[in-house]
Amino acid sequence: MSSGPAIAGAKGALKRPPGPSGLPILGNILDFGRDQLGFFTRCQHEFGDIVAANFAGWPALAVTDMAAVETILVSEHQCFTKNTFVWRQTKALFGDGLLTSEGEAWRRQRKLAAPAFAGAQLTSYVPSIVRIAEATVACWQDGDTFDAHPRMMALSFDVAARTLFDADIENAGIDRALEDILREMESRITRPVLLPDWLPLPGHLRYLRGIRKIEGLIRGLIDTRRLSGFDGRRDVLSRLMAARNTDDRGMSDDRLRDEVITLLLAGHETTALVLSWAFYLLGQHPSVADRVADEVRAVAPNRPLELADVELLSLTEAVVTETMRLFPPAWVIGRESVQPFRIGGYDIPAGVTIFISPWVIHRDPRHYDHPEDFLPDRWLDHRRHRLPRFAYMPFGGGPRICIGQRFAMIEAVLLLATILRQVHIDWIGNCPIVPQPTITLRPRGGVPVRITKRR
Repeated sequence: MSSGPAIAGAKGALKRPPGPSGLPILGNILDFGRDQLGFFTRCQHEFGDIVAANFAGWPALAVTDMAAVETILVSEHQCFTKNTFVWRQTKALFGDGLLTSEGEAWRRQRKLAAPAFAGAQLTSYVPSIVRIAEATVACWQDGDTFDAHPRMMALSFDVAARTLFDADIENAGIDRALEDILREMESRITRPVLLPDWLPLPGHLRYLRGIRKIEGLIRGLIDTRRLSGFDGRRDVLSRLMAARNTDDRGMSDDRLRDEVITLLLAGHETTALVLSWAFYLLGQHPSVADRVADEVRAVAPNRPLELADVELLSLTEAVVTETMRLFPPAWVIGRESVQPFRIGGYDIPAGVTIFISPWVIHRDPRHYDHPEDFLPDRWLDHRRHRLPRFAYMPFGGGPRICIGQRFAMIEAVLLLATILRQVHIDWIGNCPIVPQPTITLRPRGGVPVRITKRR
């Protein structure tokens, strides 16, 4: 076992965290770039819950210790920033939205955005979610085969457009733009040398074109809503535009742009991935899918689902929860220390990047029996009450927990329930799907399925 790379600037530390040895100058960046999920998994298996690494001169820690996670995300969260190397690569896209802003700016934006996701507001979004899901399923023919991932991307985009903007928006080019952005982000995060944006490389050009495409859509919607008025409208954009702080200041158009892009892409991508991975898992466990269909039909046999039904769909929610355990869209959470701190007996200086991986934590046998298996029923019995606080964290934790987590769960449960009560899903792939860790956790190569209408 290596004693791990030195944490630069750590003076008087009790001891250095262990970690993998690396190459001169490059450190562990090549191992990380080849297999990011495997890298963090091996770090925990071989070296423990607090592991030191070095990414081409960037000192880093991989943390899966529950007490340390709570320290970083909750009790000492002020000692850390989200402004890590990884998140700096997203600045051109997300600007100063809730994902990337810090300090007073973040607190102000969070306060303005929170009412749009309050319980009373969620009721107004539900009919659109269910109606769009029903229309999508109605277009499927018995025996259709397709890749579920782009289909779920289209479905979630339609839901996002309706709930965020109260509009039907043509999706032409948006998914392609998002794909180009995510690919370039993945490349930037894992390459040893960060190249400047002004270099006319194909990936850079596609990345910048993708941002311009999405930004043009959002600014056009903001301009249209400014002209048409937003008083009395119930979509998220209107509520953000109407929101005021105690000093009666609202969001500028630049801040609206940042928040709406954040909500559109984070929400759209996350929901699509949860449904895609659920199709993959349920396609291999038809008895679970049949139980979900029976549950939905028992709750609402002859009518569309409503918000009040969600708490009755316990198995459907357990399927969504288990899907996010196995394939958390936010597979890693990053922080950077802004002042020295101590965790697990180690003194850590400022300037260290910290990686907390839900992918690793969610598959830890100390927390879960048969952690690699798809077992939704684990969320229906006493076992869930024994979990440590951060043993399940698909939405993060602490003050920076995802603002739309409740909306995301309601949306995923309603979409999946509406789909499964009408169709049976068979996964028709030839080999297990390999997760592709970009900013999110995507299914590499897609999710091939066959749809059979339920009688």
